Amino acid sequence: MNFPLFIAKRYLFAKKSHNVINIISIISLFGVTMGVAALVVVLSVFNGFDSLIKKMYSTFDAEIKISLVEGKTFSPNLPEIEKLKTMEGVAIFVEVLEENAIFRCGDKQYPGMIKGVSKNYATLTGVDSMMIDGTFDLWKANQPHAIMGQGVAYYLNARISQFDPLIIYVPKRGKYTSLSPENLFTTKGIMLAGVFAIEVEFDSKYVIIPIEFARDLLNYTNEVTSIELKSKVGVKIETLQEKVKETLGSNYKVLNRFQQNEVLFRTMKSEKLAIGFILSLILVIASFNIIGSLSMLIIDKRSDVETIRSMGADNELIQKIFMAEGMLITMGGTLIGTVFGLIICWAQTTFGLIKIQGSGSFIIDTYPVDIQLLDISLVLIIVIVIGFLAARFPVRIITKRILNDSERGNM
Repeated sequence: MNFPLFIAKRYLFAKKSHNVINIISIISLFGVTMGVAALVVVLSVFNGFDSLIKKMYSTFDAEIKISLVEGKTFSPNLPEIEKLKTMEGVAIFVEVLEENAIFRCGDKQYPGMIKGVSKNYATLTGVDSMMIDGTFDLWKANQPHAIMGQGVAYYLNARISQFDPLIIYVPKRGKYTSLSPENLFTTKGIMLAGVFAIEVEFDSKYVIIPIEFARDLLNYTNEVTSIELKSKVGVKIETLQEKVKETLGSNYKVLNRFQQNEVLFRTMKSEKLAIGFILSLILVIASFNIIGSLSMLIIDKRSDVETIRSMGADNELIQKIFMAEGMLITMGGTLIGTVFGLIICWAQTTFGLIKIQGSGSFIIDTYPVDIQLLDISLVLIIVIVIGFLAARFPVRIITKRILNDSERGNM
């Protein structure tokens, strides 16, 4: 066995002349353990929310969305757009027409947005799997039907069982000088086929309708506000995105899911980094216990240091002994904390121990957990570096002072 490590283990587990050293050593180990466990659990919960939100947004947002850089609508029959329909790697091509609208059902009114889509829209996203009432059927008996978000349905008090149609008001195109509502808005009614629940942002905003109905309502012929694409299995989205950009040129925006919600995902990433930094600072504070423990141990073992030195040990070997002592505390706390944190994550995933406050209004009842190896590795590296620096300071300063005093005493 390595000599410094052997001596360090004896010092760690042996009874000291002062009980306070044992107590501080235990506190040091406990502090590292709790800090590591907290990092593992909190980062895993953040990963869980990140995965959940990505899953929710993938249910509504397309893998690739194409829109104009300048302007609002364009024809899907343009030569460059036609190329996308037969482009290698494109599995699904959906035409989309969006516009702000006011919805009325009975005596209730609510502002939102209509999203007119092609008949194959259900194969592009997973909205049809998020229905809480009715079915995702935009056409019934050759009649257009609407699918609305849960929030819109709540504010309008709309139900599938009722016979009142959903009345949609959209601004008329062109310039009008009259202030009469009937001259400012185009109005059409449509029956409700289903209600979906994905996320508040979507649920309280969108009503999905057939694009043919939307074009008729908005007085368009074949225009769209965007094209949404889904890639074939095995095709990388980034590769397809670059290919589409090259085909369309600089007049079009070609966005993947991350770019469609860039602010949200960047905010989540920043929050995760901030929490990790704060918890790392707590670990730094906890490491002061290691400094105190090693400082008192070195002073307590002063006679041992002189004995080992008289046997031929140099200054470097003596410092290695106490460095090994500090790293044993750090590594022990890291190992126990990691295992403890993983057990908590497993228990949360398996049994859902900690509930989300007000979970009835959220799509899940318990905090989600997603353990990622990269995060665990980063935690281990951070803690080991902090522990090394915490041990290095007292070992280098105090042992050097003791050895210098010993040399002066022998002169």
